[in-house]
Amino acid sequence: MDHTTERLRYILLTAPNGDDLAARVSEALDEGYELYGSPAITFDGERMLVAQAVVLPAYAAGRYRRP
Repeated sequence: MDHTTERLRYILLTAPNGDDLAARVSEALDEGYELYGSPAITFDGERMLVAQAVVLPAYAAGRYRRP
């Protein structure tokens, strides 16, 4: 990610399985996000969906500008 862009302070990452979610969360953590709350899982009758919220630490949120 270009560090001259503003990033969202809160993101809800979702994926169809735990492995895909783990990869997305790991990438967000590498970019400076922190976990927010517990992961969630749901089933809509046809497929599973897992989710995890991540947030930028308060000190970093204002340093970036979105393209």
